[in-house]
Amino acid sequence: MLTLTCNKGALVQFICRIFLISLLAISPAMAKTLYVSDQLEIYMRAGKGNKYKIVRTLPSGTPLEILETSKEYTRARAPSGTKGWILSRFLIPVQTSRERLNETEQRLAQLEVKNGKLTTEIDKLRNLRGSADHNLGKISRSNKKLRQQLEDIKRTASSALAIDAENKEFKTRIIAYERQMQTLQQDNTQLKSRTARDWFMVGAGVVLFGIIIGLIIPRIRWRKKSSWDTL
Repeated sequence: MLTLTCNKGALVQFICRIFLISLLAISPAMAKTLYVSDQLEIYMRAGKGNKYKIVRTLPSGTPLEILETSKEYTRARAPSGTKGWILSRFLIPVQTSRERLNETEQRLAQLEVKNGKLTTEIDKLRNLRGSADHNLGKISRSNKKLRQQLEDIKRTASSALAIDAENKEFKTRIIAYERQMQTLQQDNTQLKSRTARDWFMVGAGVVLFGIIIGLIIPRIRWRKKSSWDTL
C-alpha cells in the first residue's frame, strides 16, 4: 500500500493530484478503496462539477469503493451505498492520520486490556506455582516420612520373621525334647517293671531256697541220728 503526504501548496497539490490520477489510471486494480483526506468534510455530487447537487457529505476518513476515475473527478460508492462524484485531490490511498491514530489507540487499548488479563493470568499462575511448590514440599516430606516408616516396617518384619523362625526352631526342639522325655519315661517304667520283677524273682528264689533248706536239714539230722543209733 502506498502512502502519500501532500502539502497545501498549490503546486505540490497539483503534482500530487496528477500523480494520483496517473496511478489510478495505470493500476486501477491496486486502488479499489480510497479514503477521504484530512479535510473536515467533502461533498459527493451527482455529477462532475460544482453545478451538480450534493448527494452526500463525507467526513474525513470515510472509506469509499472506487467505481470510475477521470482526469479530475472520481466516482465512488459510500459505505451507505450512495454513489457520486468526488474531487480526486481529496482522496488518498490510505486512511488518514487521525483514523490511523484512532485505530492505533483502539488497538493499544485492546492490547492494554489483553496485557492486564495476561498479567492477571500470570499472577494466578505464579500463585498456583507457589501453591504447587508448597504442596510439592509437603508431598516430599510426607514421602520421606513414609519411606522411613516403610524401612521401619521392613526391619520390624524381618525381625518378626527371624523371631518366628526362632520360635519354630524352639518348638521343634521342644517337641524333640518331649519325645526324648517320653522315651526316657517309657524306659524308666520298663526299668522299674524289670527291677520289680527281678526283685520278685530274687525273693521267690530266696523263699524257695529257704523251703528247700527247711526240708533238707531235718532229713540230714534224722539220718545222722539213725546212724548214731546203729552204732
